[in-house]
Amino acid sequence: MILTKLAYKSLLNRRASVLLTLFTIAISVMLLLSIERIRVDAKTSFSNTISGTDLIVGARTGDIQLLLSSVFRIGYANNGVSWQSYQYIAAQRGVKWSIPISLGDSHKGQAVLGTSRDYFTHYRFGKKQTLSFQQGHAFEHLNQVVLGSDVASRLGYTLGDNIVISHGMGNTSFHHHKDNPFIIVGILNATGTPVDKTLHIPLAAIDLIHGGSHSANDEHDEHDEHDEHDEHDEHDEHDEHNNLTGEPSQITAFLMGFDSPLYTLQIRRNINQYKKEPLLAIMPTVTLKELWQMLAIVEKVLLLFSGVVILVSLLGMLTTLLANLNQRRRELAILRSVGARPWQLFTLISMESLFTTLLGCLVGCGLYYGVMLISSSYLQSHAGISVNIAMLSYYELTLIGVIMAAGFIIGLIPATRAYFYSLSDGMSIKT
Repeated sequence: MILTKLAYKSLLNRRASVLLTLFTIAISVMLLLSIERIRVDAKTSFSNTISGTDLIVGARTGDIQLLLSSVFRIGYANNGVSWQSYQYIAAQRGVKWSIPISLGDSHKGQAVLGTSRDYFTHYRFGKKQTLSFQQGHAFEHLNQVVLGSDVASRLGYTLGDNIVISHGMGNTSFHHHKDNPFIIVGILNATGTPVDKTLHIPLAAIDLIHGGSHSANDEHDEHDEHDEHDEHDEHDEHDEHNNLTGEPSQITAFLMGFDSPLYTLQIRRNINQYKKEPLLAIMPTVTLKELWQMLAIVEKVLLLFSGVVILVSLLGMLTTLLANLNQRRRELAILRSVGARPWQLFTLISMESLFTTLLGCLVGCGLYYGVMLISSSYLQSHAGISVNIAMLSYYELTLIGVIMAAGFIIGLIPATRAYFYSLSDGMSIKT
């Protein structure tokens, strides 16, 4: 107890240097835990870029290529899926919902996605979170568009603005569809997924702007002329839904959800063996894991960075302890003169380093939770990382235990030097 009290008083007496060392350890612990949590949650969020979707179906190609083109808007789909095949597969028993998507157009480098209104109902991201609107609503007519949050903020668009779609993906546009401008009627909330960088228009509008005939154009004009309070029966609502979907010759891909996982496996096998045209059905959760394995180097870099951070902080603590030890020669001489044994000096210095490391870890954990609480919404909206703020996991507690052990071992070096200090040679180190 006397050594514990003495160590506490000694730390208070050197509070400036101790606080600096403690703060260094705390920052290192905060960075280590933050990097580890972001690494784990980034992997989870990456896997949850699309969730609640059982199958993605497109023309036969590689699994990852289909995933990248349909979900991440990266690359190009060499072929499409005929509308007849889509309708046939979507009508199979066990299919709960299906969402056709058509890609190939852009607006100022941002992808344009043609789809149906079901997209806003059934599409899920993260932990099966639904799409929600920051402003406005889903498209209701062929000349309306819904923007992702990033598109709206980056380009400065608001509801009611007119935009022109261009043919071609990315920054390469071969033709601007100036004859068919679109009115912004909705802006989605941030999701941290490719949805934020996408413009959503009715599937039938894709066929219309490319010169395809659409029998619903006249109906659409009539609908604008009629009063909105006219009575509509269920058949009229179904026709309006078809008006926005149309019957294009082909689509890029489509998403599917099923009543049971058994239907998922059965229909996936049937699609991959489909004889009318070569199709491929992938399970997005499985393919996302395969894609992450290809990006495993990212995990290794983050782990390496974490290790370097801790190593630097511990070396900094060692440097500080050794520098303080030389300044404490008089203090240690007084302790020896009043009867302190070498092992007691060894224990004193070891306890001080252990206390400093323990306090640094505790403060670091507090900083970690504070940083996670402050940055969680930003990471979700801008990086798509859904941070799970919970109690430290067993692995994270193990990391803190390793830091504690390393700090104690580092403290043994100055403690050993203090052990060999002697009064007979003026507190010089025995050789």
